[in-house]
Amino acid sequence: QVQLAESGGGSVQAGGSLRLSCVSTDEDFRRSCAGWFRQITGKDREGVAWISIGGGGTFYADSVKGRFTISRDNNKKTVYLEMNNLKPEDDATYYCATDLTPCSPSLWPVNYDSWGQGTQVTVSS
Repeated sequence: QVQLAESGGGSVQAGGSLRLSCVSTDEDFRRSCAGWFRQITGKDREGVAWISIGGGGTFYADSVKGRFTISRDNNKKTVYLEMNNLKPEDDATYYCATDLTPCSPSLWPVNYDSWGQGTQVTVSS
């Protein structure tokens, strides 16, 4: 059973914004770190952002730092990715994932044990 479900993807022009959401049905969500990843066609899956269990700690890939913001609402069991000033290079399928504690900042996919099925973000120039 898929325990994470992403939504919010779509098609935007360069410079536009999207907010992705990831809703968890995992009972362990509140004691899990979370991350966003993306898969660009022809490339390996790469880490985008990480957030601590309480939301107070975040970490970003250099490619998105200053443009993307990760956040979470543990009451809603949801992780968000606010994507601003989107670029054609951001065109990808975006995935959220969780990692049970203890967890520390990591953008390595192998460190995560639960994944959603992805949501497509298309950015046109």
